[in-house]
Amino acid sequence: MSKLGKAFDTELIKRIYQYFGPYKNTFILAVILTILIAILAPLRPYLIQYTLDEYILKMDGEGLVFMTILLISTLLIEVLLSYFQTYYTNWLGQNAIKDIRKKVFAHILKLKPKYFDQTPIGTLVTRTISDLEAIAEVLSQGLITIAGDLLQIATIITVMVWMDWRLALISLCTLPLMILATYIFKEKIKSAFSSVRTEVSTLNAFLQEHITGMNVVQIFNREEEEKRKFSEINARHKKAHVQSVWYYSIFFPVVELISAFSLGLLVWWGAKGVITDQFSLGTIISFMMYLSMLFRPMRMLADKFNTLQMGVVAGERVFSVLDTNEIIPNNGKHKLGKVTGKITFEDVWFAYNDADGDVLKNINLSIESGQTLALVGATGAGKSSIINVLSRFYDIKKGSVKIDGVDIRDLELSSLRRHIGIVLQDVFLFSGSIAENITLYNSKITHEEIEKAAKEVGAWEFIQRLPGGLNYNVMERGATLSTGQAQLISFIRALIYNPEVLVLDEATSSVDTETEILIQNATTKLMKGRTSIVVAHRLSTIQNADKIVVLDKGEIMEMGSHKELLQKDGFYKRLYNLQFESQGLKVS
Repeated sequence: MSKLGKAFDTELIKRIYQYFGPYKNTFILAVILTILIAILAPLRPYLIQYTLDEYILKMDGEGLVFMTILLISTLLIEVLLSYFQTYYTNWLGQNAIKDIRKKVFAHILKLKPKYFDQTPIGTLVTRTISDLEAIAEVLSQGLITIAGDLLQIATIITVMVWMDWRLALISLCTLPLMILATYIFKEKIKSAFSSVRTEVSTLNAFLQEHITGMNVVQIFNREEEEKRKFSEINARHKKAHVQSVWYYSIFFPVVELISAFSLGLLVWWGAKGVITDQFSLGTIISFMMYLSMLFRPMRMLADKFNTLQMGVVAGERVFSVLDTNEIIPNNGKHKLGKVTGKITFEDVWFAYNDADGDVLKNINLSIESGQTLALVGATGAGKSSIINVLSRFYDIKKGSVKIDGVDIRDLELSSLRRHIGIVLQDVFLFSGSIAENITLYNSKITHEEIEKAAKEVGAWEFIQRLPGGLNYNVMERGATLSTGQAQLISFIRALIYNPEVLVLDEATSSVDTETEILIQNATTKLMKGRTSIVVAHRLSTIQNADKIVVLDKGEIMEMGSHKELLQKDGFYKRLYNLQFESQGLKVS
């Protein structure tokens, strides 16, 4: 059975509350304050009853002054205790949530690309932000306050029975109705809140995806259609919220009706008792106050239980991310020291999903230190897959990939990736300055190193022309830079980390001639002295590669130098002829 179907999942609650561990002393203090408030609460009505019966009705002015001071002192103590209890419970909740959010994000950073392929980004945003806020409510307004309310209710009932069991019986005869109404409300609202969380996640996922892809929506005139889809999701979100509000609109009037009925019975029975001298007036007044104090926490208990259940629902969603095993195993114990850059693929088989079949089949190739390997082939031939398995974004099914004779699965991930630099065709830049996008917040990289690398790739001139230079804000996804400029930034980023192995996804198809020349020069400088793997889109750019591998449907069809492959009159020759003919050039 899913945890969502349980009214109170103790295992999940325990798991949430374990994050109070580092704040044990504050937690104990919050619990003590809650107990003191619960015990102190019934004292005030009793003091009022005693004051009325013993001083006001007996016209004792001196005693009245003393009791007034005592009542004000009691009230002030309650206020102070409530202040500190509220502050510390919320402080606990926010600190625990800070720790959980850090843990969730750290876990997300380790997830395989496969997980992100299958999970909408908006869903992860919901898990990391709004779902965690729901858990924060549990931690600050959950079990501690619920336990305090239950203790207060028990204390009040005990005092009422001690003062007069007959009045207590009359006053509490509607209690079963209150418990029944609270239980029904709790069950109904739990289902409504679960729907609300689901619709919030769907709404976030839709918004994130469509805002990111807004240019596609606008280019293809899909605004009206996407507006209609959004309206449908928004309507479901509204309906889920209205359903929860509807349950509240029924529950609270019912509670008021039950409490009014209890108060009416008390007044009727108590008035008769006062007339016949069975009860004092002060006793009746105190019981009226006790009833008010009793029903208020009971009314709020249902709401707090639902907050708890919302937190359980959100907690299951958050922990489902934390429990995801879609992470690259980082059990390698070896670290690469000085790397020469020799890479070998031995009988490598790989599939993104077993159901879709293998995308790399029996790949055998080797790249000597300092050599350049070019990968060519049609879309879907397996070029990007070779890059993915080399960097262990995905793990292979069979075979081995080795750097300097060491299987990459035996290496620590950080050690492996520290020695591999990747420049992709689709450059991703974060919102922030050019310097921050180059260093990725590595404080060890100096301004002088950035400037030197930028000059080497030929990007320093355009950076200086920008307002603020290296401090220029490129905005989200590098929106304020051209495609070529963003690509040059990625070259600087790769160069400054000085990797021994370089992977280049050729990216000159959508830039102007001047920028293309800059990128080609940057490519030449980056590849110098490094083992390089180039995913080639333009065959004219890889004629000087030491080795060219022709892939088709995940298999190596041909391998050799440019001249050797042209002489074979096979796959490469046909690709070469097609590309040059499509450009209106004469094939030699």
